[in-house]
Amino acid sequence: MRLVRSLAARLRSLLIVAPTERAAWAAAALAPVAVVIAATAPGAWVAAPLLALALLALIIADGLASGRLADWDIRIADDIEVGQPATLAVAARFAGRQPRRAEAALACDPRLAADGRIALALAPDPLGDDWKAQTTLTPTRRGTALVERVWVRWEGPLGLGARQADFALDRRVRIWPDLSPVRSPDMQTFLRNAQIGLINRRIRGEGTQFEALSEYEPGMDRRRIDWKASARHTRLFARENESERNNQIVFAFDCGQAMCEPVDGLPRIDRAVSAALACAYVALKGGDRVALFGFARRPQIMTPFITDARAFHRLQSAAGGLDYEPAEANFTLALATLTAKLKRRSLVVVFSDFTDPTAAELMVESLGRLVGKHLVLFVTMADSEVEALVAAPPADIATLARSVTADSLAQQRKLVLTRLRRLGIDVLEAPWQSIGPQLIDRYLAVRSSEAIG
Repeated sequence: MRLVRSLAARLRSLLIVAPTERAAWAAAALAPVAVVIAATAPGAWVAAPLLALALLALIIADGLASGRLADWDIRIADDIEVGQPATLAVAARFAGRQPRRAEAALACDPRLAADGRIALALAPDPLGDDWKAQTTLTPTRRGTALVERVWVRWEGPLGLGARQADFALDRRVRIWPDLSPVRSPDMQTFLRNAQIGLINRRIRGEGTQFEALSEYEPGMDRRRIDWKASARHTRLFARENESERNNQIVFAFDCGQAMCEPVDGLPRIDRAVSAALACAYVALKGGDRVALFGFARRPQIMTPFITDARAFHRLQSAAGGLDYEPAEANFTLALATLTAKLKRRSLVVVFSDFTDPTAAELMVESLGRLVGKHLVLFVTMADSEVEALVAAPPADIATLARSVTADSLAQQRKLVLTRLRRLGIDVLEAPWQSIGPQLIDRYLAVRSSEAIG
């Protein structure tokens, strides 16, 4: 494969010679000379086209003297994560005379780079014969990104002529949800120090599931005394309960238009997915069951309940398949479908957003029906742009008008969240940076209160 690519590179590089920016400046400098010749010595007009031909010949000779492209290579990981930096490296090797300057360009999916274009300036490798360059890419959306084509351009020794070769690449890069919160040292330290631990342990004295009877000792909670067992044994016995496990946790994602809007460079849905996967990892370590549910105009995906942390990759793969839809989400259909699939009481964590009370009306109504059978936690991200507009000093009329409008939107948002709380729905609103940790804290609080089962 490498040999075929090398031969193709040689054939292509022989065909294209182009003038450089220096050649364009040289032609611009010769134009006044031609004007002066035409004005002072009209009979010597033939000198102007001769100068142009000489410059053209010099460009072609310089381009042909720049050597040829013998080989090239591009390296990028097949799997990267949204919002996380990834390295793209380009290398080229030239046969014959080394070029004065070399550069490369790639056409790719806009998920990888703005405008779908990456430009790199190649530099000679001090430890070898290759010319190399690398850059850092930060993908902005999940999915499969295609790097379609690569161009390599190198200049001759005078910098007047350049040769160029282009090749079809068709390299596919899979962009997954961001799992950096799961891999963070803080998360691993928390799991080691928390009661749930990295290995499930029975926790006696809490919960509702009966574990064993033990003889009552002074200082124990009298409410734990089992009076029937005590009557049979003529001694006081207390019940020891085990912390409830095997709870069902469902993370439901609104993939509609509001959640596709960016917050600090990434869509809200991707911020939500990262927070949910971090919480799902903690839940799996604690012995609970986790499923993902995505919806927009209609339900997109519903995973089976995962019970083992070793199957966490299945949740990651399912979250990577959540699609972006530029349309309003159908909460009525989505939550009715979810309710029909859940056979027992579960904790349903809904990630969504809204712009005004009218758009949120159906959402509030559907969540109100869901809370009758399940425990519901509504998670939304604070809008930093609206908060900045509200806090902006009124320097002029336009700024004051924007601030008043933003404050009106913020008040309407608070009204909707208040309605949700009155329906018995727990609401979590925080900046995206703290959504993950606060979600984990809220889940652990709900779990310890034995409110799910």
